[in-house]
Amino acid sequence: MDRAYEVDDMGTNLTKMMDPSGRDDISILAMQRMFNHQPNGPATPVDMVLDYFIYDYEFAEPPSVTSLQNTHPLPTEADFGEDNHFVADQRGFESIIHYIGSSYLATDANGTISDRRVLLNKVVRQIAYNNRGVVVKTEDGSSYGADFVVVSTSLGVLQSDLIQFTPQLPFWKLAAIYRFDMAVYTKIFLKFPRRFWPVGEGKQFFVYASRRRGYYGMWQSFEREYPGANVLLVTVTGDESRRIEQQPDSVTKAEAVAVLRNMFPDADVPDATDIYVPRWWSNRFFKGSYSNWPIGVNRYEYDQLRAPVGRVYFTGEHTSEYYNGYVHGAYLAGVDSADILINRIFKNEEYEVRGKYDNQAAEAK
Repeated sequence: MDRAYEVDDMGTNLTKMMDPSGRDDISILAMQRMFNHQPNGPATPVDMVLDYFIYDYEFAEPPSVTSLQNTHPLPTEADFGEDNHFVADQRGFESIIHYIGSSYLATDANGTISDRRVLLNKVVRQIAYNNRGVVVKTEDGSSYGADFVVVSTSLGVLQSDLIQFTPQLPFWKLAAIYRFDMAVYTKIFLKFPRRFWPVGEGKQFFVYASRRRGYYGMWQSFEREYPGANVLLVTVTGDESRRIEQQPDSVTKAEAVAVLRNMFPDADVPDATDIYVPRWWSNRFFKGSYSNWPIGVNRYEYDQLRAPVGRVYFTGEHTSEYYNGYVHGAYLAGVDSADILINRIFKNEEYEVRGKYDNQAAEAK
């Protein structure tokens, strides 16, 4: 572990010598090889799972496809600190949405958004746009006209065929959309009739060292947050997430319990009584969990992802210049996109697109 973090620090120092254009960028794996640290092969299961803990557990993708320059140092940790805090408030993130929305939308007595202008359970299938306005068509046959539209779907949805843009988005925009990866990060919760795992200081997390990278590797106990709940969380990512999403929950439950019995051979591990498996990748409204920064894409090229196309504007965590992949990134990106559109409406200011496709972007406007 000490060696892994030492090499990670070397990677951070290496990025200080890289050209900000991104032309010197390499993968995290390439950096590891430069410093003679190859935890993925030949390597022990312990080496692999510790590497997984440092990188996949954060970025949802392995070091081989993750940018070194844009993750070292990680802006979120540099600006907000490296500590992670588990929020045990059962109201969930939804309560934050209602709180923010209550400043400009009508709410009921419980503070829940009830504004009639907010239309729920509408599936957008087409966005038609020209220099006079936009028309949004939904799956139920409804149409909605507007001067502008802000598209806040996930990157995965933009990469799918759920929404048809008419006319098709220009090349520079499509290139930006398809250049990025939509990663898959799955938190599987298992409930047991009793606790069989150790608790106490330094025992909240368990790591399973398998010869198969990412196979039910990262476990977390909730005894501190929810005493007596007897719930464990296991995190999987990438190909393991996709595989698990496509199989019955009963199979996933059996696989996970088998791993626990390997981890705690002296304990009487009972069968799980319940399981919850999110399916972010299979769900057509998400098609993944969050975006991952590809190798060699600088922040100027990244701006193409946020840039509007005519009267069609874009926002979401994938458009956050520094905090993609995080909830605060999604929130701050929404603020930025709103400001961009407000400047267009009230000041007639065109958004200046940065990057290698400047000419095409200007022509599209």
